Amino acid sequence: MTPRAQWNTATSPVPALAPAVTHDAIVIVPGIMGSELVDAGGDVLWGLSHPGWLARAWLSRSGLGALHVTDAERAGEPGAVRASRLLRFPTWIPFLGGVEPYTRLVEDADAVAAHPRALRTFPYDWRLPVQTNARLLAREARRHLEEWRAHPAHAQARRQAVDEREARLVFVAHSMGGLVTYAALALGGDSELAADTRGVLTLGTPFQGSVDAACILNGVQGAPLPLPHRKLAALAATMPGVHDLLPRHLCVEEGTEVRRLTSADVAALGGDKDLNADAEAFRQKLLTQPLAGHRQVVGIRQRTAESMTLVDGVVRSAAYSFRTHTDGRLIRDGSGVPRRFQVWGDGTVHRASAALIPSSVPLALQHGTLASGKAARQAVVDFLLEEDPLGPDQADGALGLQVPDYVVPGAEWQVDITGTDDPSGVECTLSALDGDGWSREGSPYADGDDLLRVDLRVPRPGLYRLTVTAPYSPTTLTQLVFAGPDGTAGSV
Repeated sequence: MTPRAQWNTATSPVPALAPAVTHDAIVIVPGIMGSELVDAGGDVLWGLSHPGWLARAWLSRSGLGALHVTDAERAGEPGAVRASRLLRFPTWIPFLGGVEPYTRLVEDADAVAAHPRALRTFPYDWRLPVQTNARLLAREARRHLEEWRAHPAHAQARRQAVDEREARLVFVAHSMGGLVTYAALALGGDSELAADTRGVLTLGTPFQGSVDAACILNGVQGAPLPLPHRKLAALAATMPGVHDLLPRHLCVEEGTEVRRLTSADVAALGGDKDLNADAEAFRQKLLTQPLAGHRQVVGIRQRTAESMTLVDGVVRSAAYSFRTHTDGRLIRDGSGVPRRFQVWGDGTVHRASAALIPSSVPLALQHGTLASGKAARQAVVDFLLEEDPLGPDQADGALGLQVPDYVVPGAEWQVDITGTDDPSGVECTLSALDGDGWSREGSPYADGDDLLRVDLRVPRPGLYRLTVTAPYSPTTLTQLVFAGPDGTAGSV
């Protein structure tokens, strides 16, 4: 009888598995236009679900008029608009496409939080400067950490941690929210906040800006565009938040030269040169600061604007970028023309802009789904549980594989596929790696809750590769198996 069979037939009670949770204080920070905005009376200005609201917002001339940033708001005075909660319904934004709500992300984070009070979302007025919202986030994060540390559930959860340390902060930030979080930790006015932070996960954050922000501002200057695009351009021209997202890398192609966007360019394309100057000064200061505990998720394989030309105030974006040598010189071809490189991205933020540090988690997702797609949410859960001694929980759709590493030719052996007990769509293939093309398809069958089993044999000694796929699984699972003689009765 194998050890596994002995375990399965044991008469003593089996202790229940402890759930994988984090005892840290979680803060979720959404991206631009990812927070519901309301007026002083509580009426929703941005974020309703009714289809008629979306049509009125973008197709009527008065729609979204209340969101224009006033001179008083630009001067730092409180206005009539406030953020109430994270976006709860899918919506659409000109130039940026669809934006998914954060509901599933919040649910996944809540499922691995030690207590509901350990999780807090940070809606903010995305029209205003990143630095303004960063100061608010710094205060809110400090308050959240202190309240969670004082909660009775914190003491209980803390005892399950390896070192039983006090909770620290973990930020999960999408798009502009990554800049807000970065600034909160570096420039938010709380000198101890970074030390009290375990980590920051950014999802598609434009650390070097986005050419799409220039296209948004140019909507009233360029070729005739639909009303929604022109409405957003007029609104964005008043918004410091959009100017904070303008591209800061070498992106303006001008003959055989490539340069950065200037405040004069921004004014010419339809923006505000003073807002851009403020944003540029802020970005230069921010990027000199470290962001400890940072991990970044970047979108890949999506066509993304990376550079632009600006002629007579009209922006023409292009899906290629330029690179420099280590000494800052442009990489050119043999004729002296700047070489063009296609880096791709998430459809809004090109990969290089989203990469503040060298290592990234690449996902083939569009910008609007980088905080809602299954693979992205799995990356978030893994990050939240990183210090948990139990390891990350297994998200829906993620399959596991248990395979013997040594088998005997001609003898039957089993493969266990965990995470599902439904064999439909699950394909299991065993192939020899000796080059003769031997291959067999296995037939998975249910053998318990969340468990499939496959019975297999190999014809001769050698190395084999097992491959398991399912249409709902984000990854293809593979494992090598070695077949050799039965040496269990012999001696070494």
